[in-house]
Amino acid sequence: MKVHLIGVCGTAMATLAAMLKRRGVDVRGSDQDVYPPMSDFLAGEGVPTLTGYNPEHISGDLDLVVVGNAISRGNAELEEVLNRKLRYCSLPEAIRDQFLWTARSIVIAGTHGKTTTTALTGWVLTDAGVDPSVLIGGIARNFGDQGSSYRLGHGKEFVIEGDEYDSAFFDKTAKFLKYLPDIAVINNIEFDHADIYADLAAVKLAFRRLVNLVPRRGLLLLGADNEEAMALKSVAVSRVATFGLRDGVDWQALDVVTVGNGVRFKVLNAGKDFGTFDLPLLGLHNVRNALAAIAVAVETGVSRNRIAMALNSFAGVKRRLEIVGTVAGVTVYDDFAHHPTAVETTLDGLRASNPGTRIWAIFEPRTASSCRRVFQDDFARAFAKADRVLLAPVFKSLPDAERLSIPDLVRDLIKAGRQARAAESVDDIVASVAREAQAGDLVVVMSNGGFGGIHGKLLRAIGAQSEGHTPAGPRRS
Repeated sequence: MKVHLIGVCGTAMATLAAMLKRRGVDVRGSDQDVYPPMSDFLAGEGVPTLTGYNPEHISGDLDLVVVGNAISRGNAELEEVLNRKLRYCSLPEAIRDQFLWTARSIVIAGTHGKTTTTALTGWVLTDAGVDPSVLIGGIARNFGDQGSSYRLGHGKEFVIEGDEYDSAFFDKTAKFLKYLPDIAVINNIEFDHADIYADLAAVKLAFRRLVNLVPRRGLLLLGADNEEAMALKSVAVSRVATFGLRDGVDWQALDVVTVGNGVRFKVLNAGKDFGTFDLPLLGLHNVRNALAAIAVAVETGVSRNRIAMALNSFAGVKRRLEIVGTVAGVTVYDDFAHHPTAVETTLDGLRASNPGTRIWAIFEPRTASSCRRVFQDDFARAFAKADRVLLAPVFKSLPDAERLSIPDLVRDLIKAGRQARAAESVDDIVASVAREAQAGDLVVVMSNGGFGGIHGKLLRAIGAQSEGHTPAGPRRS
């Protein structure tokens, strides 16, 4: 079989290419921008990558063309595929047809937490010897020497991150509707992806359709602490189990305490003691993520002790409150948060383990949702959890009536008693932090993009600023 991927340097597309290659498929791809890290990843996986979109890349011996969801009409390769009536499909269709029909599909979905929950679940099953396949929308440190976004196992289980974003230019339905769920986890549901969903009702409909795909003998796991997720219980045809921190759920976490850079919590199953677990992640949101992983593991026959060992050895996911470095006593984190709820839970988790410490939040509004005014008030509430906030310019060009107002956000944060300001550029942010940060400060950089290499620039600038200076005095708040 010979397959070509248009837009191969997208994270999910590159991962699919690597998985197909490992399965023995003759696979190649093309992209407009071929550069590290994805170019290095594809080269390491043995996937030839063609630079630019050229009709000549679409050869007559292709059995299938996979069209990335960033590709639209007018793309030279796509037009060639359509003109020649070659077989084509979306990324989620390719995953389904090549991997999921014969698997026990475990789909991890929800507005927040799905990447970490997928990595947790995949790792617990792997460490316990279930030998699953795993596909994650991020780099899980437990897989491979340098971490990986996928794992191909020999077991029947396939743990996959279920994204609600659209599938392709010809298919605007959610990716997760292609994933044939035998077990579906829905952590939570909130309004997001404002570029493809008109409102919360549209998002809820997508998740309701996912629930309708779980077979009667399958299992639906619902986050009990989220009202919209719990509302799906009434429309389920399959078995349903609930998880969360509230009373009366099937899988309940309680007595949560922060221990170093992680948490310890007790778990009740159907009201009975199931054990105490240690997780090297911060925040109540990660406790909920771990509960989902525990419930899935039990459903697949993993023992309590093996679950506990695996959770305790979980190494995390890159860009999820990841420490980039510490210099002159200032710690810089990289975090993928771009939705107000994700921002708030990240800062809450960091605060719980570092009471009294000054926390900086540096934010780049970059996604289609985070650039929009619809989240104006929610961002003000979320960033009030930090002591100092620096806001980069809105990344996308939108009409004034739709665009997030950085000046209004700064004003609201100042009213809430926080020090906040709009920054003109990455260099402006770096200079401010280097000048004002003190030993013990925690600096959280939040963006779903590269943010101009800001993390390394911050560490270098803080280090340079500290050279030859006397130790910082009492911390300002």
